[in-house]
Amino acid sequence: MATFRLQGSRVLAVDLTGDAVKAKNGSMVAYDGQMTFKKMTGGGEGLRGAVTRRLTGEQMAVMEVRGQGVCYFADRASDINLVRLHGDKLHVEASNLLCTDAALRTGTTFTGLRGASQGNGLFTTVVEGTGQAALMSEGPAVVLRVAPQFPLIVDPGAYIAHQGQLNQSFQSGVNFRTFIGEGSGEAFQIRFEGDGLVYVQPSERNTIGGNL
Repeated sequence: MATFRLQGSRVLAVDLTGDAVKAKNGSMVAYDGQMTFKKMTGGGEGLRGAVTRRLTGEQMAVMEVRGQGVCYFADRASDINLVRLHGDKLHVEASNLLCTDAALRTGTTFTGLRGASQGNGLFTTVVEGTGQAALMSEGPAVVLRVAPQFPLIVDPGAYIAHQGQLNQSFQSGVNFRTFIGEGSGEAFQIRFEGDGLVYVQPSERNTIGGNL
């Protein structure tokens, strides 16, 4: 299996020994050794993935990198965060997914109003299996624990990903910027309950409620 490691906080180095990884198309910045690159399409593999992409519009440009040596990946100087999966699922915004082990399966899942509030559509990417994934964030990501007795409220503009046994619901509310007159409309929030981890970034995307 490929080995993921960070070179600083903004470059991912992947050691390959004849195996493969799937990475965001165009994210390779350097490599040494013998590598081959094959363009793929995200949204899931096989016929089911093709149908899902057609229905959801989930078009994620992905390439397969296979070979012997070290390949380096980066994208727009984003910070990179490593996540290890042990047979579980990772829900992640497609724009925040940099690279995964080739053995990990990818697909899409319905997010409903949460996705709409982020301006990213109604579907998000699901990564599952055993292996590593590399996520991108604007600034160092913060990993927050959700426990049964401690639900977590997240600004949808700062949300990156989550994993574990979590239920999410969409709610409206107000925040500090609303009180000081800098809000640009209704504030939307995501409520996570259960047991798991939520990844957020210290920078907010534009949402249908504005910069929350």
